[in-house]
Amino acid sequence: MRSAGIGRRALTCCGLVGWGLAAWVSVAQAGTEVLFAPEDRPGDRMVRLYRDAHHYVFVAMYGLTYPPAVQALVAAKRRGVDVRVLTDRERLRDQKQMLALETLRLAGIPIRINQHDSLMHLKQVVVDDRINTTGSMNLTTSGNEYNDERLDVVSDPVSTLRAKQKFLRMWNDRGRYADWPGGTLSGP
Repeated sequence: MRSAGIGRRALTCCGLVGWGLAAWVSVAQAGTEVLFAPEDRPGDRMVRLYRDAHHYVFVAMYGLTYPPAVQALVAAKRRGVDVRVLTDRERLRDQKQMLALETLRLAGIPIRINQHDSLMHLKQVVVDDRINTTGSMNLTTSGNEYNDERLDVVSDPVSTLRAKQKFLRMWNDRGRYADWPGGTLSGP
């Protein structure tokens, strides 16, 4: 297969054999916006992503305390956006995290926490089948304004689909994740 100078080897390396030129062009046009904290204030970029969401926002975030982000997730839920949050049970020991999660829970946003002994250490968000984010940044004030952090905003349908599938596998894994009803947890 050879189209517009794109060979089978290039399509194979990207997992696109059988998809043809249209898929390759889609991947080639995809972009990644790289933001660094503190200078680029990546948490504020996340807030804009939440404000622009129309269908869903799936958040898998170890640390989630940045007040503007919490407010933007609540506003998205009020607009009818499907907002879901996965986080780590270790973070329930942090008062700021507890306040943020309680605010989300009271707004009707479902929250699930890990039950396994390892960390839920992802810093990933998926928005409307069009964007996913990754990087080192937790969605905290420190992660936005003080720490040396990185946030990648990826506009790529292939990686966004994979990120969504990963989130949903975790969300639906009743053995490893449980609904957080609010309040404190007993045990570690």
